[in-house]
Amino acid sequence: MSDNKTDRPEVPDGAGRPAGSTASTASTDTGAASPASPSSASATPHAPPGAQGEAAQRASTDSPESASTVTPEAAGADSSGGGSDEEPPTPKAAPAAASAASASEAAQAREETERAVARQAAEVHAKAAARAADTGAGKPQVPIEVAADVAREVPAPASSEAKPATPEAAASRPGAAPAGFGQAPDFTAHNPPPPGALPPDPPRYLRASDSAWSVLGRIIAARARQLFDRAGQRITQRTLRIGVSARIFHPEPGAQGLRGKTLQYLEESIAHWVMSRDVIVFMIPTVGHQGMLHPSNIRLRDYAKHLDGLLLQGGADVSPQTYAEVSPRPEWPGDRVRDMYELELLHEFVESGKPVLGVCRGCQLINVAFGGSLYQDIASDVPTAGVHVSEHYDQHRHAITFPEGSSLASMFPGRREAIVNSIHHQAVKTLGRDLTVEAVSAGDGLIEAVRYRRAPFVVGVQWHPEFHRAGGPELLDCTPLLDNFLRSARETRF
Repeated sequence: MSDNKTDRPEVPDGAGRPAGSTASTASTDTGAASPASPSSASATPHAPPGAQGEAAQRASTDSPESASTVTPEAAGADSSGGGSDEEPPTPKAAPAAASAASASEAAQAREETERAVARQAAEVHAKAAARAADTGAGKPQVPIEVAADVAREVPAPASSEAKPATPEAAASRPGAAPAGFGQAPDFTAHNPPPPGALPPDPPRYLRASDSAWSVLGRIIAARARQLFDRAGQRITQRTLRIGVSARIFHPEPGAQGLRGKTLQYLEESIAHWVMSRDVIVFMIPTVGHQGMLHPSNIRLRDYAKHLDGLLLQGGADVSPQTYAEVSPRPEWPGDRVRDMYELELLHEFVESGKPVLGVCRGCQLINVAFGGSLYQDIASDVPTAGVHVSEHYDQHRHAITFPEGSSLASMFPGRREAIVNSIHHQAVKTLGRDLTVEAVSAGDGLIEAVRYRRAPFVVGVQWHPEFHRAGGPELLDCTPLLDNFLRSARETRF
């Protein structure tokens, strides 16, 4: 609020202040500069002294009652910086008594006030239009409070440079509402989607030939594929389970304790070699037949069903009876019981499509299983052959070569010869059916490895690969052989 400064001394409320001073004070508070209108000035001297003090109190802007005598629109226009040079007439104060002013004078005062407010609003819009034309800001707007209080729309004066307004121009103005905004929607109008909004062909579930059964069939097929995918993921991520055939310790006649019992065991080195590739190893025991103390319905085919691969470990000689021969010496009877157990186990895994890896005795058993025969003693049957077994056990070694095109040659690319250990006095004599030679001894040509052609992976090696890492760097690293065996186990376990 601006300071009210007059050159008259302050008169307390209720005193005989002239009416002209009251009107001047009210005009100063509202920001107007012109003197009061003649009509109000002429009416003031006829008012009694008590009425003059009461009118002065109502006209003061510091009094709450003054809001009924001063229009807020004029004050708002002046405070915004757009006040006019001519002050609107000050509203006539109502006398304390009804006989002081006539009804016609009050109506005339109200009409003059309305005309003054309208004239002041027009001047405000004219100045705003002039400023907008100078700055290019756009079309001036009518203040909401002025238009609302006057209760009619006061058009803004058009400038000389303004163009006639069109709906397109109004829509292009920044911040303006689009054309037709606020109108009632026309529900009868046809509004098709724009071109390209819909796919050219309907989706499969909207085909004209679809029926409820065809949709149901597709849903069931999708569910089945999802279940199969989940099952396949669980199978592929499941840890491999490799079975290892058991070595058998037969009871000694007249022995006490464990030596009087049949023992089945697993050599530690072969189990750790397989487990080095993060797989689980199970020793497969012999199954019970007639005459056992604890009969069972479990058969070797159950192991072949639930395990992913088979490893035939080394041990005692293969009995000559297994390949229809007679032992020339009684100290080489072999292990007929283990032969029958491992032959059945081998055939169950081959029929199940599971991979098989034979080590030392396991290589000889694979050859016998497919109709081959063995040298019962290399030194006796092949005098020109080199030494393949000695008292140094796994420290004894010799060289081998890989024939051209063999699978071992592809497992060890760039190598045609290698050093392996040699712990056997028997060897492959007659090659079994559907078997191929994978490696031979470099000095005497004895078969050192075989492979069955009609299965994904059935391979036998005459040496002990589980001993090679401890034997020294010059021995063949057989990790690729183990990896190929386990890879086949992953591929065939579905």
